Order: sequence, then structure tokens, then C-alpha cells
Amino acid sequence: MDVVVTGLGVLAPFGRGAARTFEALVARRSAIGPITHFDASAQRSRIAAEVRDLEAGNDLSAADLRTYDRFQLFALLAALDAVRDAGLGEGPLGDRAAVILGTGIGGLGTIERDCETLRGRGPRRVSPYFIPSAIPNLAASLVAMRFGARGVCLAPASACASGAHAIGEALWMLRAGRADLALAGGAEAAVTPLGVAGFGAMRALSERNDEPERASRPFDRGRDGFVIGEGAGVLVLETEAHAAARGARVRARLAGYGASGDAHHITQPDPEAAGMARAMALALEDARVAPAGVGYINAHATSTPLGDRLEAKAIRDVFGDRPPPVSSTKSALGHLLGAAGAVEAAIAVLALERGLLPPTLNQEDPDPQIELDVVPNEARPAAARHALSNAFGFGGTNASLLFARS
Repeated sequence: MDVVVTGLGVLAPFGRGAARTFEALVARRSAIGPITHFDASAQRSRIAAEVRDLEAGNDLSAADLRTYDRFQLFALLAALDAVRDAGLGEGPLGDRAAVILGTGIGGLGTIERDCETLRGRGPRRVSPYFIPSAIPNLAASLVAMRFGARGVCLAPASACASGAHAIGEALWMLRAGRADLALAGGAEAAVTPLGVAGFGAMRALSERNDEPERASRPFDRGRDGFVIGEGAGVLVLETEAHAAARGARVRARLAGYGASGDAHHITQPDPEAAGMARAMALALEDARVAPAGVGYINAHATSTPLGDRLEAKAIRDVFGDRPPPVSSTKSALGHLLGAAGAVEAAIAVLALERGLLPPTLNQEDPDPQIELDVVPNEARPAAARHALSNAFGFGGTNASLLFARS
């Protein structure tokens, strides 16, 4: 059973709207700058790709803004945009509509604030909304409530692969006939004092604090870690029959999904990159597409020294000596953690639609150990028929999504 993409919703550091994000990428803009959400002067890494304006308009109430964690608000706004883009209206979607929205961490900002309340003012002053605002599944549940989607409601929590896993699991659910339509993706809001300090303590973040826009440099010899970001991405997926019955515009086909686990280390990828390669190979096999049929890869490539090199190895293991063009849009967007796979899936769909591959910024001194056709610094016209989007996470969790041009 074919599954199609009929709606895209993105809330990212460039603002609200999938097209807005894609156009900023093509224009070589960077969303990375000094942290403004809190005083970061004592942090190792003092830069991030922040959502500085929710641009909620009338879509969120004052009570919503007071009550829910930012990752939940991000998810609601991205889902609203995706549903509108799909032409669904906002009425009840019914029993055959699923919501699968992942997150890597969940309501970290809420946890930090209520811990301070507990220590400073005692347990009776902790908010009654603390648990609902902190737990990872509530973004999916709030979206389901907003749209009356009474089918399966799930929240994958697989680190930085969460959003991609959500989309892939929705694909399998639709193919299995367990739903006709799904809202799938991920949301994250971990640009908080503890989030930045935690990744900083692992020495995972770039410390190029004086040059924020040049800090994220995937595949470049000078890379020194990722730049944390935040946001949400939601795709509307439907069975082809359901989309056709309502006359929906098809933006792309979700042709394949591959998932694997490294079973190797809590943070470091398998040094042979076998799990990454297996996820990509399984996505191709699922779609019945040969490696030569892929015209673009939106790489996970976070700008870490080890991760980028191993992903490059995995790509060559799957695609051979002439892999397709590759870019990492984290060079401009930062790393959106559990939302990254969903936002980058939307970018891959737009790359197919527009025949334009977004660039990898800050490609000044390509790493000689990385033998890929990295799209450097300028967007590249290309009429790709298939695009692969990768997402890999701590714990050795891997997901690859393969989209086909409609």
C-alpha cells in the first residue's frame, strides 16, 4: 500500500513554516547565534539555534502558553501548519487518524523550573501541570486532542532519531491498515541551562562561541561539535487511496523506512558504522530502490569529529564509490535533537519538489577522510527522483527515510 505526504509543518529557528525554513537554507542564512533564553556566560558552549518568536497568533491561547512546555507548543504549531497544508480543516479527524510524535528529552525546561520551585518554595508550590508538561507523550496527546485524532497515539523516545522513527512507524502503521492518516514527526526544546550544560559536559557541543554562524561545520576538518537547536516538524501521511478520495495534493511519496540498533555504546556509534549502513540499506530495500536511484541524502551529520566520519563511511558502504550528493542542513539550523529527523524529512521533501539541494554551510576545509560529494555553501539544482533522510541517536539508534518525488 503506497503512503503519501500531503502536508508539511515546520517550526524551526528560522521561524514558522516549512517553505520559510527551506528558503532560508537556500539563501545560505544561519539561525545560530548567542543564547538568549538564559544567562549562558558560565557555559562551555554559549551558542544555539533558538526559536525566538513562537509566532502563535490566535492558534494558542494564553492558557496554553502559561501551561505547556515549549516542546509541546512547538508540536501544536507545527501540527496546525501541517494539517492546514494538507487541506484537512480542523474538525475531528476520527478513529482512523493516528498521531505519532517523538521527542528525545521532553519537557526539560519544565523539569528545571519545578525543581527550583521544589527546592526554594517546597512541594506544595510545585505546579499541578508539572507532570503533564514534562512527560514526553503529552505533545502527541495534545495534538490528538486538538484535531480529534482518536487512532493510535504514540511518542517514540529514541534520542536524535525520534522524529524520523515516528514517521517511519507511521508508514508501517498505514501500510498495515491500522490507520488511514497520521500526523507524524518530532518536537524538542532543550536549549535550557541543564540541557546545554549536560551536552557541554560530554564535550559534544561546539565551543566556537565567538563565531556562532561558523560553528556548525559538518564534514569540515575544523568541526568541533554540534550546535544545539530546538523546534518541531510534523508530516501528514495518508494512504494513497485516502488522499485520492478527498482530492488531496500529494507532495511526495514516503517509499521506504529502515531502522537498526548498534548495540555498541551509550553515545559513540559503532566504529564500523554497520548500524547506520544497515538502516540506509533497509530503507532502500523497503522501497525497492537501487542505490543508484537516490539523487540526494540529507545527512544526519551533526558536525562532530567522529559521527560525521562514520556516517560518511556508512554512505560509501551502501552507495559505493559514487554516492549521491549529500548535505547537512544542521550547518544552518543547528541540531534539533528529537525534532531533527522530522524537520529534515520535510526539507528532503521540499528538495525533491523544488529540484534544489540545500547547501552545507562552512565548507571551507573539507575533511580528506570524508569522500563524499558534499553540496558546499551554495544550493545545487538537481532533479532527484528519490531523497534519503538520515537520523541517528545516542544509544546507537538509527533511522533512514526514503522519499520519492510525486
